[in-house]
Amino acid sequence: MQRWRGLDEVPADWGRCVLTIGVFDGVHRGHAQLISRAVKAASERGIASVLMTFDPHPAEVVRAGSHPAQLTTLARRAELAEELGIDVFCVMPFTPEFMKLTPERYVHEILVERLHVAEVVVGENFTFGRKAAGNVDLLRKTGERFGFAVDGVGLLAEHAVTFSSTYIRSCVDAGDVAAASEALGRPHRVEGVVVHGDGRGRKLGFPTANIAPPMYSAIPADGVYAAWFTVLGAGPLTGTVIPGERHQAAVSVGTNPTFSGRTRTVEAFVLDGEADLYGQHVAVDFVERLRGMEKFDSVDALVEQMGRDAQRARELLAEADLRHGE
Repeated sequence: MQRWRGLDEVPADWGRCVLTIGVFDGVHRGHAQLISRAVKAASERGIASVLMTFDPHPAEVVRAGSHPAQLTTLARRAELAEELGIDVFCVMPFTPEFMKLTPERYVHEILVERLHVAEVVVGENFTFGRKAAGNVDLLRKTGERFGFAVDGVGLLAEHAVTFSSTYIRSCVDAGDVAAASEALGRPHRVEGVVVHGDGRGRKLGFPTANIAPPMYSAIPADGVYAAWFTVLGAGPLTGTVIPGERHQAAVSVGTNPTFSGRTRTVEAFVLDGEADLYGQHVAVDFVERLRGMEKFDSVDALVEQMGRDAQRARELLAEADLRHGE
């Protein structure tokens, strides 16, 4: 898969393509349906498929300070798009100038002149151009004029729930990571670098990896979770945690109320491995919430509960493996 940042990276000999456009935060099941439609259409036409996304999130430029919690990093979005068969992952810098493009200029200058679209695949609620004045109907009309087709795809819904990034953010925010997984088609992931914490977990017999996620990351509600833990880098790593392989983990999100903590942290206790993880880029895939965050009367009571949490996480993750036939 090719990766472009901006239209200056479009090759000089670029031919026609099928384009899908959106933020695609989460690359959830609804997004996957759109992307797969674009990949199929491109294959049938014998041309390339292009996914166009934006950085930073448009909301941050339209109204500073309104950046929504981020379900996936740009790198993760590219990885998931590649798995779905996209040929080109194009990141458009969302600038004030870009924001001011009228819908007509947006179509003519970007879609027609630069990307040479043969077909555009978007969700039926897609808007574009200055003040979001462009919609699918306008796109179809301009498509007739410039000679490209438009496929407006209905939103994916199940059990009266429409799958959207907003819905998934609300699930994560409430700690309902199982519902988030259902809409995403996989567990919600939080990535970050392992940093030094206060070392309290090690003293209690539960050494944890203290993870510092990127700004705006969608962090689940305070509580304890069963999760998969993966070291994303290639190492070097000493110990039994193998980079690229997932390991069972119990993950605590919160402020450590038993110790009057104030800083919100994401700490992963890897159940089946031990390693020096400082500085490693890691991922935590949240499978199920075990309990809310509690303040314990004594350290002994906390340690006892942590033991129960670890055992329950093992059981839940083993069940999840069986359900998915892994």
